[in-house]
Amino acid sequence: MIKPTIATTVMKNLLKLEELAQFLACVIILKWVIGVQWWVYLLLLIGPDIGMVGYLFNAKVGAITYNLFHHKGIALVVVLISWVSGLVVMPFAGHLFITGIILYGHASMDRIFGYGLKFGDNFHRTHLGWIGRGEAVGAEREAGQGQ
Repeated sequence: MIKPTIATTVMKNLLKLEELAQFLACVIILKWVIGVQWWVYLLLLIGPDIGMVGYLFNAKVGAITYNLFHHKGIALVVVLISWVSGLVVMPFAGHLFITGIILYGHASMDRIFGYGLKFGDNFHRTHLGWIGRGEAVGAEREAGQGQ
C-alpha cells in the first residue's frame, strides 16, 4: 500500500475544503436566494442517490446511472438549461434551477466524504480511489498482489 505523505494529505484536505465551500454555496443559494421549503434539503442530502438503482442490474449500468446524478458538469448543464428556459418564460425553469443546485451540492457533499464518480467494474472503485470494503482490494491491486 502506498503511504500518504504530508503533502498529499494536505492537498486532499484542501480539496475537501473546496468541496465544502461549494456545498455551502449551494445551501446558501437554496436558503437565502431561492428560499426553498425544508424538505428540499432532504433532496440535497439523499435525492441524487436514486442513481444507485442501476446497480440492481449490474455494475456497468449502476455506474452510468450513478454518474448521471453525481456529475457536476451535468448539474451545471441543468442550471444553464433553466437559465435559458427562463429567458423564454418557461414555467418549469425555477424547478430546473433548484434541481441543478441540488445535483451540484450533493456531488460536492459526496466528494467531501471521498465518494467520487464510479467506474463500471466495481461499486467501490471511484475516480477518487477505492472506498469502503473495496479499499483493501484496491490496495492489493496497487501493490500488484492481487487481481
